[in-house]
Amino acid sequence: MKKWLIIVLCFVVGISVFVLVSHNAISEQNYCEYVQELYFDTTSNVLEGKQTVSFFNYTDSILSEVCLHLYPNAFRQGARASVVSLANFDKAYPNGKSYGDILIESVECGETYLNYDICGEDENILKVNFGQEVYPDDTFVFEVGFSVSLANVNHRLGYGENTINLCNYYPILCVYENGEFVQDLYHSNGDPFYSKIANYTVEITYDKNLTLASTGAQQTTLDGDKKTTTIKAKKVRDFAMVLSSKFQQNYENYKGIDINYYYYNDKQADRTMSAICQVLDMNTKFGAYPYKTLSVVQANFVHGGMEYPNLVLISDECPDFDTHINVVVHELCHQWWYGVVGNNQYKYGFLDEGLTDYNTAMFYDTYPNYNLSSETIFNNATKSYVHFEKVYNDVVPNFSTSMLRSLNEFDTESEYAYLCYTKSMLMFASLKDMLGERRLNKCIKFYYEQNKFAEATPDDLVNCFSRASGQDLSSFFKAWFDGEVIMGEFK
Repeated sequence: MKKWLIIVLCFVVGISVFVLVSHNAISEQNYCEYVQELYFDTTSNVLEGKQTVSFFNYTDSILSEVCLHLYPNAFRQGARASVVSLANFDKAYPNGKSYGDILIESVECGETYLNYDICGEDENILKVNFGQEVYPDDTFVFEVGFSVSLANVNHRLGYGENTINLCNYYPILCVYENGEFVQDLYHSNGDPFYSKIANYTVEITYDKNLTLASTGAQQTTLDGDKKTTTIKAKKVRDFAMVLSSKFQQNYENYKGIDINYYYYNDKQADRTMSAICQVLDMNTKFGAYPYKTLSVVQANFVHGGMEYPNLVLISDECPDFDTHINVVVHELCHQWWYGVVGNNQYKYGFLDEGLTDYNTAMFYDTYPNYNLSSETIFNNATKSYVHFEKVYNDVVPNFSTSMLRSLNEFDTESEYAYLCYTKSMLMFASLKDMLGERRLNKCIKFYYEQNKFAEATPDDLVNCFSRASGQDLSSFFKAWFDGEVIMGEFK
């Protein structure tokens, strides 16, 4: 979540032995698969769905049950986990508080109804009992019937004045690691998500006056007053859609990639499309964009922007075009850091945010016509971080400067933003000063190659960068992850 991107941009422009841990991604035919049949009713703002899940047991354990996140329940009345902070409440709910939820109607395997529970700390988990043991490398197929009621909220999931945002709307498998399913709660800070690469086939029917932006490649048919769109998306970490009757659309096939820019309030849409292509070009130095489609979507969204595979949300409330472009660049860099190279965003949010912010800063060196440089960004970010730390320490003496914290361990949004965005970005800027840009790029490329379509950890980052640079960087990273660092100027 990019809630602090605009604020950080304002600060920026205004003032040993190491072992390589290789992540070999699961072969494509063995990814988990989701097949969805959906119907969206614009009158009630309800999404009816039937989802077939082919769960491939990628673990080393014999499993008799599986857990899935129910993120829509964070929007329900009485939920413990708030989807927005108090500071963002009015912006998220311009028409007053509104609620939504997800109702699980059935869970079946063939003609057999399966036992299931709605559990977790906040009715945020669907636990499905297989009724049998599923061994490693075996697959168990089950079907979930569900209904999602949307809140009137400018958020990832909800409807607003201009768009209907269908993100994190479906039951998605929890990641299994260390002998258990990861079941973290929704949180107003950051991106409280963690998922593995999967294959998707989605069919959605909706009113013909709406235009659909989505992850994956689309085929649409018209039947009377309804459209039905079939979407296929392979090897993606998540799946998202946005509907609107107001979309204008710019299209370009750029180096074999079908790029769609959906907007309704951008007088410089051609310049936005140019920036999209430039980001794709810049990031090929780390690894090719591995998909055939990419959608950039203007939306009513409480924060600056939000990343999903093949699709990014850009808030329609960016205060100016420069900020709008900065959000576009940042969110598109997430296609590499979060999308292809995944991580537990709840536990290690700084991993994808720091590298994404660093790449965003370097974009301005690659394309100097935007009249901003990474040196300016890094130096002003340093000043703002030092000032934040000094002021914050007066309020919370000896507060932790560790980045190795989960979302629920940050006391405020500003604390999360400065540590997971600003400090993490400056860590890579410092490494650039130490290694030089060419060697750092080599490290980033190696990190991408070793972790693409998998989930990286801080240890993976340290090991990959140490191996690629030819020197032990563990002490350097430890100082930034969980220790004291001295902020200096960047050249």
